[in-house]
Amino acid sequence: MSENIKFKCSCCGEIHEEWPALTYISPDNYNCLSENDKKKIGYLDNDFCIIKHNDQINRFIRCTLTQKVNDNCQDLDYGLWVSLSEKSFLDYEKNFKKETEENGYFGWLCNDIIDYDFSESIPMDVLTRKNGERPRLIPHKDFDHPFVKDYYNGISKEEAEKRILNMLKIVSENEPENEDVEKKVWWKIWK
Repeated sequence: MSENIKFKCSCCGEIHEEWPALTYISPDNYNCLSENDKKKIGYLDNDFCIIKHNDQINRFIRCTLTQKVNDNCQDLDYGLWVSLSEKSFLDYEKNFKKETEENGYFGWLCNDIIDYDFSESIPMDVLTRKNGERPRLIPHKDFDHPFVKDYYNGISKEEAEKRILNMLKIVSENEPENEDVEKKVWWKIWK
């Protein structure tokens, strides 16, 4: 892999040479719905997702997580979804884009991150940021999972680049035109 990855940013359309964020466009709970259910019981925008089942309502928000890369000056960013309780979701929604102070919530990770096996969700601290930036995630340190260990111990540059290439492969498999795949990523940068 080259020193820097070139990719087309889905926000500005420009070619960038820094690492793209590995961003999931929706929580896995939404992805599992049929197209009919997505229209009937689901709601999804860039920052919020709601699924209204007969017996419960699931609420999700989009957040960021930064993975330390030990042997590189650049870290790997993720755009991930977490579920929140009704009370936390409503409080976050009310203050979204106008956060003047940082707040914290408890959430559950709702994306199966590439290169990891998930048999259960990871508990997360969800920390809001000022000026409407997306909240950042911090996994609970005592939760026994390889992703949590990697978060606290860091990963190698080689591992980070492997994850980026795996995401690019998924993008290319889902794009109608596969030309110049290493220069395209359709996930946004969340810095």
